[in-house]
Amino acid sequence: MLDKSHKFVTCQNCLVRKDSLFKNLCEAGVSDVNSLKTCSFYKKNQSLFLEGSIPRGVFCLNKGKVKVYTIGEEGKEQIIHIANEGEIVGFRAMFSGEPFRVSATTLEECNICFISKSDFLNLVDTNVTLRNGIMKELSTELADRATFITNMAQKSVRERLAFSLIFLDDLYKGEMINFSREDLANFVGTATETLIRLLKDFKDDNLIKTHARKIEIVDREAIIRLSRS
Repeated sequence: MLDKSHKFVTCQNCLVRKDSLFKNLCEAGVSDVNSLKTCSFYKKNQSLFLEGSIPRGVFCLNKGKVKVYTIGEEGKEQIIHIANEGEIVGFRAMFSGEPFRVSATTLEECNICFISKSDFLNLVDTNVTLRNGIMKELSTELADRATFITNMAQKSVRERLAFSLIFLDDLYKGEMINFSREDLANFVGTATETLIRLLKDFKDDNLIKTHARKIEIVDREAIIRLSRS
């Protein structure tokens, strides 16, 4: 939903472009992208797209975070990725010709740019730098995702929580982790009740502090050791 009061950001002045697939584009390429995109303000918990829907285009995060998830047989979310500022969400589905296999929803207020499917695919066809960047991204992501899944699958719930907290601490870059208990449980892969109990244990062990829903990492090294045990 477009909020007319939000600040329009050009690609040329975008501070997070250095972290996006467009980082290596020349000046003319950046100008092309800028001419094709629209910017919108999204409220917290607003959907970008749903699993099974037809892809309309790609979403580039200028500000904010987005959860990418699937729905299990019992209707429970499993968060498989947290997209951060600079990331492009939905571009993988552009190449499959199939409906989205995942859903994406904002975790906080976001400023997001959108490029239509036809415009994005035309950019990929005509810009070798962008095409090579996407190929590299997909290759790297496959290896990283395999490592992440393997690590999570071989850990206990307590270890998975520790591993997830370190991952999120890096994502939030030292700021307090602002995640609902339900979302954190869906990311760790456990019941919300179990997650709340484990967070209390971590708090009692002086590993973390909680400030309402926010989580402050107190002893990062101890949590890292726990995640590797």
